[in-house]
Amino acid sequence: MAESNFYLGRSFDAKSSKVTTQHVEYDPADLTTHAVVTGMTGSGKTGLCIDLLEEAALQGVPAIIIDPKGDLTNLLLHFPDLLPQDFQPWIDPEMARRAGKSLEVAASEAATAWRNGIKEWDMSMDRVLALKNAAQFAVYTPGSDSGISVSVLSSLAAPKLDWDSNREILREKISSTVTALLGLVGMNDLDPIRSREHILLSNIFETHWSAGSDIDLTELILQTQTPPFQNLGAFPVDTFFPPKDRMELAMILNNILAAPAFETWREGESLDVQALLFAPDGRPRHSIFYLAHLSDSERMFFVTLLLSAVETWMRTQSGSTSLRALLYMDEIFGYLPPTAVPPSKGPLLRMLKQARAFGLGLLLATQNPVDVDYKALSNAGTWFIGKLQTERDKNRLLDGLESAAGGIPRDEMDKLISSLGKRVFVLHNIHAKAPVLLQTRWTMNFLAGPLTRMQIRDLNQLVNAGSTLRTTPVAAPVSKKVSTPQPSVEALQPMSVIGNQSSVTSQPVTSAPRPSTFNLQPSTNGNLTKPSLPAGIREYFLPQNYSLPEAFSSAQRAMPPQAMIQGVVYRPSLLAAAQVRLLDRKYGVDSEINRTALVDSLDRRGIVRWDDFSYGGPSLDKIETTPAAGGARFGTIDAPLNDSKIMTALQKDFTDWVFRNSSVTARANAALKVYGGPDVSQAEFMKACSDSARDARDAEIAKKTSAIEKKIKSLEDKLIREERELREDQSDLQNRNMESGANLLELGAGVLGFGRKKSVSTQFTKHRLAQNAKAEVAESEEAIAQYKKELNALMREREDMTTEINNRWGSVVNEISEVSIKPKKTDIYVNLFGVAWKPYYIVQSGDETFELPAFGAE
Repeated sequence: MAESNFYLGRSFDAKSSKVTTQHVEYDPADLTTHAVVTGMTGSGKTGLCIDLLEEAALQGVPAIIIDPKGDLTNLLLHFPDLLPQDFQPWIDPEMARRAGKSLEVAASEAATAWRNGIKEWDMSMDRVLALKNAAQFAVYTPGSDSGISVSVLSSLAAPKLDWDSNREILREKISSTVTALLGLVGMNDLDPIRSREHILLSNIFETHWSAGSDIDLTELILQTQTPPFQNLGAFPVDTFFPPKDRMELAMILNNILAAPAFETWREGESLDVQALLFAPDGRPRHSIFYLAHLSDSERMFFVTLLLSAVETWMRTQSGSTSLRALLYMDEIFGYLPPTAVPPSKGPLLRMLKQARAFGLGLLLATQNPVDVDYKALSNAGTWFIGKLQTERDKNRLLDGLESAAGGIPRDEMDKLISSLGKRVFVLHNIHAKAPVLLQTRWTMNFLAGPLTRMQIRDLNQLVNAGSTLRTTPVAAPVSKKVSTPQPSVEALQPMSVIGNQSSVTSQPVTSAPRPSTFNLQPSTNGNLTKPSLPAGIREYFLPQNYSLPEAFSSAQRAMPPQAMIQGVVYRPSLLAAAQVRLLDRKYGVDSEINRTALVDSLDRRGIVRWDDFSYGGPSLDKIETTPAAGGARFGTIDAPLNDSKIMTALQKDFTDWVFRNSSVTARANAALKVYGGPDVSQAEFMKACSDSARDARDAEIAKKTSAIEKKIKSLEDKLIREERELREDQSDLQNRNMESGANLLELGAGVLGFGRKKSVSTQFTKHRLAQNAKAEVAESEEAIAQYKKELNALMREREDMTTEINNRWGSVVNEISEVSIKPKKTDIYVNLFGVAWKPYYIVQSGDETFELPAFGAE
């Protein structure tokens, strides 16, 4: 393999469905025109992206890696010695237990699998060692101190760009930053042109940045109350945005600083992109931003700030035709939608259009090909397309690819995509002559699956990340009474398959309405020591996903300006969650659904009406197993939560409830032999039935009308010939009539003695010929009339037959039945069951102290 190229795998022969021995290599310079990777869960998409990042590290290309799910933390798991003891700490104990293996055996098998895989794919242990030493790896955890903390406040500092020559770019960065900041406090979908909150904050930023001065969050909050300018547009500030309303906005923003969870956002590494890409000694760095623990609004906030920081850094670089750095985003769903305009979309669009000139390549991945902006992705010169979930996904992708860079032939690409299996991808590169099929090589890094936040600290220690990095703590003075870091949703044991380069993810939980009201509860504090639970009862800690304004909003109460968080108290509830697989190949059903219940109040006898407690909030496939640090308090544990026998019976009862109440609906048209699972909408199913009926109708019409068509064709040919003969006969008749008239004149002139005399017999012969021509014209006209009559009769017969066939198949289209598909009991896996500690804010408002839920379903 060429040392300057990326080694991605081997070519794949679609006809034999076998991988060949021919290596597939990729020129890293082609990444300056960006690349998109798409494929369903289990397609091998993550493995391919890790291959690309491994090759980038070996070529000395630095990368910033945005990891929403925790898969990319595996980039630090390189074990050049391939010793089982290196693998063992990262083996999922639950997966090993289910397989009936000890951790030692599972680790030994993983080491063997990686040794064989690396050898089979023509790589050496020296290459794995070179990867380990090629770059400096580190995992950052914004909003958490589990990894390397990140200070988002540094992102409010004025960019190192001249305002006058970069005015438009910097205003776009201000707009994205303000939109993300307001989204963090629940003020979403604000129009930058019409929202007075957006306009006020944007003008404060512009006042500082245009003067080259920094601004921190504390100063931004204070200047919201007292802006550094007199007018906004044609009106005084107080007219445009009255002081009372500005105070409310300042209080909402202040809750970001006052919330215990924001403590970790203010300290740590700054978003210095140059330092994130290169170590002080010049070595390239691969900086991974682990975001699995963040809420959706926090994730959008941070991703927008990071993208804006990368864009600002990019514009300080000189032009380059080679690949200078990579920006990788593991899932762009929600960040680059086709119609909506989240704050992340602006920086992504601009970099897709302009980053090439600066040598910055964007590598974007998604498993949701339906909901991405293909117009924006048309700037990508390389597409890696893996196996897709549904025909709808494939068709949407093909629609988008027709306008992609290079123009991809739809029929050719449709055929290639339909033949894809696991780890097999279509590689379309505008710099290459034609698309190729490849099977991805074995990753040199161990794929342990998504890692929990608790494992990140050990992961950084594994590569000595914490001790070698330059740290730039950034802090803002904030006056507050309590400092309690906010816990975030975190993974339990990750589900991964050792040795086959794949991982399994769960589906979203079932939606359920949130109670419409919540009464403010007087605080009874609780105990600093957490009550212990009997052996066998698991416990979890729900995240603090509500800010203080959201907590008041969930209680349907107005938030007093003086309200402050004094602490957090955890109170017990019962959490139960199960994954259910429903399979029926006849009806095209292969679905996985989640059923979750969160029970706040239990009968001491252990009687639960599960239907009353169906949970529809944020996904709980990642959840804390330890409480938040910082002096949280705990309520008492009462029966049945502290009774092992009752809890075991409750788990069985929950499983039975899931079995009885889990089903999906499939549609069937037996006459047409068309079936559709729950992933197929009614409109899509009706279209499939219509298409099938149309094909059957057309075939029957073609078969039954073929004899009539032949007769019609024969009559049409005869009619054409007869009409031609008629024209000839009419012309002959006209000539005969003219000759006959002329002869009669000559005959009369001869009788009177004028002119030359003609023979009487000659004159009568010509008259007879004229009469014959007239008879032939009449005969042709009669024949034409008969042909037309017969032709009309045949056409009516064909039309009647076609109408009857069309009506019959049209009625068949509507012969649709619905079938309920239920699971087997063996297809129900209870993945969460135990005590869930639910957080409540202890709120002080004047002389009153009360509790508000810090966790909720919205």
